[in-house]
Amino acid sequence: MTEIAESRRDALAEQLFGSAIGALEILHVYIGRKLGLYVVLSGSGPVTAEVFADLAGIDARYAREWLEQQAACGVLDVAEETGDPATRSFLMPPGVAEVVCEPDSLALVSPLAPMIVGISQAMPAVLEAFRSGAGVPYQDYGPDIREGIADINRPGFVTSLASEWIPALPDIADRLRQQGARVADLGCGEGVSTIAIARGFPAATVDGLDLDAASVDAATTAAAQAGLTGRVTFACRDAADPALARRYDLVTLFETLHDMAHPVAALAAAKQLLAPGGAVLIGDERVAETFTAPADELDRFNYGWSAVHCLAAAMTEPDSAATGTVIREGTVRDYATQAGFSRCTVLPIEHDFWRFYRLDP
Repeated sequence: MTEIAESRRDALAEQLFGSAIGALEILHVYIGRKLGLYVVLSGSGPVTAEVFADLAGIDARYAREWLEQQAACGVLDVAEETGDPATRSFLMPPGVAEVVCEPDSLALVSPLAPMIVGISQAMPAVLEAFRSGAGVPYQDYGPDIREGIADINRPGFVTSLASEWIPALPDIADRLRQQGARVADLGCGEGVSTIAIARGFPAATVDGLDLDAASVDAATTAAAQAGLTGRVTFACRDAADPALARRYDLVTLFETLHDMAHPVAALAAAKQLLAPGGAVLIGDERVAETFTAPADELDRFNYGWSAVHCLAAAMTEPDSAATGTVIREGTVRDYATQAGFSRCTVLPIEHDFWRFYRLDP
C-alpha cells in the first residue's frame, strides 16, 4: 500500500470513528429533548445526579450517567468536582439552552436528534427500497421526524417569515396587508409557517394544505391554541383541486418541493391557485450549483438526508421525479419553466440553509 493510500485509509477511519461518536451523542440529545431534561437544567442551577433525578422524574442512576455523558461531550459543565459521583454537580452553561431547548432560538439544532432517530427506525424499509426501487411512505418515519422538522424550522418561521422573507416580495407584502388577502401554504406540515404568516399579516386568511393527515391534525390544534381558528385553516387536500383556482395572492412552498414526487405538477397547481398579480414563494435547500466531490459540509448534510428519507419518500409514487434533498438552483428553474412560469427569481435573502425563489406566472 502506498503512503497516499495509507493516509487516506487512516483519515477515513478517523472520520467514521468521529461520526460514530457524534451519532451516539445525538442519541443522548434525543433523550434530553424527549424527557425534558434540558428544560429542567436550564432553570435549575447546579445539581447533583440525585437532585436532578428528582426534578426531572427519572431514575437516579440513569440521571448520573446521562449528566456525565453530557459533561464529557461538552454540553454541560461540572459545577463542582468532589471526586464522588454522588456529590459531583453539573450546570448548564450560558448559551447552551438556545441550542438545545429554546424553541424560537435561531441557534436551536437539537431537533435534528428526533429527525435522525425517526430515520433510524425506518431503516429496514429503506434497505428494502434500495433493493426494490420502491419508496418509503412518509408516515413510516413516525412522529419523531414530523415533529423534528417542525421544530427545526420553527425559529426561522417565527423570526423571519413575515418580517423578512415575504417582504422580499414587496408588492405581495402590500397585498397581504389589505383586508381579504389570501395565502396558500403548500406542504405546510404541522403549520408553523402557516401560523407565522397569519400572525405577521393580520388582514390575511391563510390556508395550509398537506397530504399527511397527522400533520394536518397537529396544525389544526396549533392554530386553535394560537387563537387563529377561522382565519387559518388546514386540510388534507390536493392543491390541484379546481375549486381553489385563482384564490390566492401568495402561494408558499417551504422545504417541500424537493420532497414532491411530481414537482412540476405541484408548481403548475400552485400557478393555478394564484389570483391575478399573485406570486409563488419557494424556500428550499441552499446547495452548490453543481455536484462536487468531496463536497462542502452543506452538501454533505443534504446528501445525508436524501437517500434515507427525502428521495425514499418521493419514490413511493409512480413516475416520480426523484429529486432528492440536493435540489440545485438549475433544477428549480427547470421545474418552474416546465410548470409554465414566465420568471424565476432568486431572492436576496440571507439564510444558512435555504435559497429563496419568486415565481411569476
